[in-house]
Amino acid sequence: MLAVALVGIASRSEASGIPGFVVAYVGDTAWALFVFLAIGFIMPRWPVVRIAALALAFSVTIEFSQLYQAPWINAIRENPVGNLAIGDGFLWSDLVCYAVGITGGVFAEVLFRGPTVAEKTNTKPSRWYPL
Repeated sequence: MLAVALVGIASRSEASGIPGFVVAYVGDTAWALFVFLAIGFIMPRWPVVRIAALALAFSVTIEFSQLYQAPWINAIRENPVGNLAIGDGFLWSDLVCYAVGITGGVFAEVLFRGPTVAEKTNTKPSRWYPL
């Protein structure tokens, strides 16, 4: 999660010579992947599909919340940490970035994970522990 957060924050730095495409899209993709990883960390027994669905719902809700422009929430958005967490302007392209980031997390989880906590405590044989 730390590596994903650092990549996302670094991608926002235009001064580093990072191409505009990366600045525009990688941060939002990394943000959604971070949300996916955080939910998976908090709820390790949940199926990957449930984690992905909650991460996508949360990300989309945050994006649509950017249409709300009350003084109190705009004050939060003026703070750099608040701006990273909840953003400041609605963009349809961010929804695509969220889907890409979460889908990447799902593929990585399915391809590279070991047995989950639920599989370790399950009394039935599983593909990880065939005996």
